[in-house]
Amino acid sequence: MAKKLCGTNYPLSICFIVVNEFCERFSYYGMKAVLTLYFLSYLKWDKDLSTAVYHAFSGLCYFTPILGALIADSWLGKFKTIIYLSIVYVIGHVIKSVGAIPTVGNKDVHIALSMLGLILIAFGTGGIKPCVAAFGGDQFDEDSMKERQKFFSIFYMSINAGSLLSTVITPVLRGDVKCFGEDCYALAFGVPAALMMVALAVFIFGSSLYKKNPPQGNILLQVCNCIGFAIKNRWNSSKSAPKRTHWLDWAEDKYSKRLIEEIRMVLRVLVLYIPLPMFWALFDQQGSRWTLQATRMNLAFMLNALMILLFVPIFDLIIYPLVSLCRINIRPLRKMATGMIFAALAFGAATLVEVNVVVRMSNFILFTSKPFSTMHVISSVQVFVMVIGVIKKRFIPFLCRYPSVNCSARPETCDSLNLGLLDFGASYTFILLQVSTIVAKRMEDVEANNVHIAWQIPQYVLLTAGEVMFSITGLEFSYSQAPTNMKSVLQAGWLLTVAFGNVIVLIVAEGAGLEQWKEFLLFAGLLLGVCVIFSIMAYFYTNNDPEQLDKIFLEDSRWDEDEDDNMKKKNEEIQLNKAGKSTRL
Repeated sequence: MAKKLCGTNYPLSICFIVVNEFCERFSYYGMKAVLTLYFLSYLKWDKDLSTAVYHAFSGLCYFTPILGALIADSWLGKFKTIIYLSIVYVIGHVIKSVGAIPTVGNKDVHIALSMLGLILIAFGTGGIKPCVAAFGGDQFDEDSMKERQKFFSIFYMSINAGSLLSTVITPVLRGDVKCFGEDCYALAFGVPAALMMVALAVFIFGSSLYKKNPPQGNILLQVCNCIGFAIKNRWNSSKSAPKRTHWLDWAEDKYSKRLIEEIRMVLRVLVLYIPLPMFWALFDQQGSRWTLQATRMNLAFMLNALMILLFVPIFDLIIYPLVSLCRINIRPLRKMATGMIFAALAFGAATLVEVNVVVRMSNFILFTSKPFSTMHVISSVQVFVMVIGVIKKRFIPFLCRYPSVNCSARPETCDSLNLGLLDFGASYTFILLQVSTIVAKRMEDVEANNVHIAWQIPQYVLLTAGEVMFSITGLEFSYSQAPTNMKSVLQAGWLLTVAFGNVIVLIVAEGAGLEQWKEFLLFAGLLLGVCVIFSIMAYFYTNNDPEQLDKIFLEDSRWDEDEDDNMKKKNEEIQLNKAGKSTRL
């Protein structure tokens, strides 16, 4: 019997799994929180290239779970897979941190090390992603279904708790600490690397408490061979051959009924997942397009993670019970469809914000005694100075006063120029008049941007509510609908929808060339259309019951064993009777 947690029905081992997930997500999101900034300000990439590489990395992180699931279910088991791929994960973080040190090589070296580190991180985080969730679900007994459902909510909260803390801490480390006179990306990437080491140590420390299911052989090879044999047998069959209820039944000549039924279960769920990438195409733009819309780079991650921590208990303890009291059947697929609608509404709100934001980006250089951050913002201030010279700067991070500015043309004559208060989105012209001293006369060509950042909060509220209903439900649904020996495989299939969602963003960002508000509106419309398709598919979906399948085939196997025993006894009696007759003769 597994040790229980404080007299509850929760196994003690899940504590180590939840803490491991917290540290791993701190590591991943902490690195990701400054990744777009790193591309923009350190590697000097433009906005579109940064967005493309960001989503390419995110997509790779969700393609690699297939590899991790196959290794876990077919070869090493979940426990060893998590340990070995976590080591790869740590190595990737270390290489990424080294690539951000200014003194290590030139820009090409930094790019090479950064890309190598990101690839290893993608293989590490993607490989363990389906295994950790499924491994946590394995710790529960069959009679602990409610506790297992609560576990996935706690598991998801640990993900967002790690995300929230990391997105607060790592941007501060990058901006407030200087490395060789520049923002310290090496430290901002190094702290997540250290947290990943802690995650690995915590997971290993709880190894004696885990329930470890052994791998079941090369599941993928069996599945592929069975599907191939069924298609081949169906193609080569004559018209007079008896009809089968399902095309997979054509494999019964070679493969067991249990394997065929398990494959049928998995394929039924995977077909249902076909429309889901569109949700993730919208959701993952928090880290790219929405980040570029916000005045603070880490606002996207912080708001989402904080709201998740608030919304998960609110939905579990208040909203879902109230809906149940109204005698409304809250099926998992209904929750997911509702979550998709909320995400579409969130992008509708983002479109309204984008239309009302005055974005005026310009290149200019400003020499000032007051240090500037290179933080990417909604807009910058365009400043023209005539008569003596031009005062320019690339980015102004927030509303600020500049009482002491040096000119670029003749700094000896205007070494203490007062520009006053410079606001968001405005365009200013400064005319320098020389009387006894240099005096700057300011004219505001374009009024300051009056759209407050708080207007982004409704879109985050809608998207987070959609995430709670869609993502947590999908995580538990993928586990509950999978056969025992294919838990990680179906978890990887769920995560694969995230990968294809990022591919959609890549295609639209690089190929469509739309204005930002039109792009947001396009995504919102596509998701609403996909939601209708998914709702129709969900209506006709029949739930799998893997536990019932286990019981049926367990009884069949026992019946077969009993039949075999009876046949052996009959054969022995026949032999004894023959022997008795020959003796009497």
